[in-house]
Amino acid sequence: MPQVLILFLGTTVVAFLLALLISPVVAVISHRLEILDIPGGRRRHPRPIPRPGGVAIAAAFGSAIFAFWLVDLIAGGPFLIPEEVRSPRFTLTALAALVGLAVGLLDDVFDLRARWQLLGHLAIAAVVVLAGLRIDFVSDPFSADTLIQLAPPIALGFTVFWIVGMNVALNFLDGLDGLAAGVTIIAALTLGATALLPEVDEPFVAWMAFALAGAVAGFLFFNFHPARVFLGTTGVTFLATMLAVLSIFGTAKVTTALLVLAVPILDTFYVLLRRALRGRPPFMPDRGHFHHRLLDMGLTHSQSVLVIYAMTCGLAALTFVTSGIAQLATFAGFGLVLGALVLTMPERSRSDEVLEDPEHIS
Repeated sequence: MPQVLILFLGTTVVAFLLALLISPVVAVISHRLEILDIPGGRRRHPRPIPRPGGVAIAAAFGSAIFAFWLVDLIAGGPFLIPEEVRSPRFTLTALAALVGLAVGLLDDVFDLRARWQLLGHLAIAAVVVLAGLRIDFVSDPFSADTLIQLAPPIALGFTVFWIVGMNVALNFLDGLDGLAAGVTIIAALTLGATALLPEVDEPFVAWMAFALAGAVAGFLFFNFHPARVFLGTTGVTFLATMLAVLSIFGTAKVTTALLVLAVPILDTFYVLLRRALRGRPPFMPDRGHFHHRLLDMGLTHSQSVLVIYAMTCGLAALTFVTSGIAQLATFAGFGLVLGALVLTMPERSRSDEVLEDPEHIS
């Protein structure tokens, strides 16, 4: 056990430090290559800001994991990485993450339209499914110790929906500096802690999740308001893919991810529903997101982000004191509360909205 704890802490710290070092480098390279988010329209930042900050997260995460594997390889056997953490699923995780990174980077460079982004999300899901990773079992909501096996077509559809939905939800959340990154840190730490519970016992997932949280935390120093580097679609897609894949491993973490990420998931549902009722395209940007409503109430940029951090932390805490039907009931109850809040919170009039690229996921 001490060896595993040293591994978890060491990888997390290394990923954090690497992200601190790599993020400014990515910013400089982005300026030279002119991969920048230019102010104008709905983009209110005062100057061009580097877009593909997710490259720094992926590089820090991957380098930290590789460094510990390399030490073990040189040592000729389990040295830092005990057998219970070694897993062939590492290849599946790396493959899915690389595809997500590539899809996001293409959007940051070429500013793809929504249909192409969604096609990229489907490609990520296809890679994951073809690699043999599916949600074949779900926990019985009425019995914590019972699993329900899904029929193959349902398992396939559920897996694809989960991966694509996670990407869309995190994309929608990425509307304020530091928001998506901070929520991802909380979600990753929650998944990692859940993976260490005796009834779950997934140390590999914990290792990946803690390392991911460390990398994002290092990046957050440059992404919190006022941001010097944006997460970009590169970061959003990489992080969403990692969270989706890590929550699929094992059987007890999909509902955990559903609850801890309830804010972006439910916000996505209400935004798409409102746009459909108004007869607007599903990915036409507007100011109807929950974080926009907080701004319209008079909260500052940072205050709005911190409010959603606090809500996510509260939901994360609930994942450890609820299970089965209680977690689903908590998610549904929170959905009703959030819906009521969205209906009663002020919304800037549509005449005040400045829209651009109406088919870009936003």
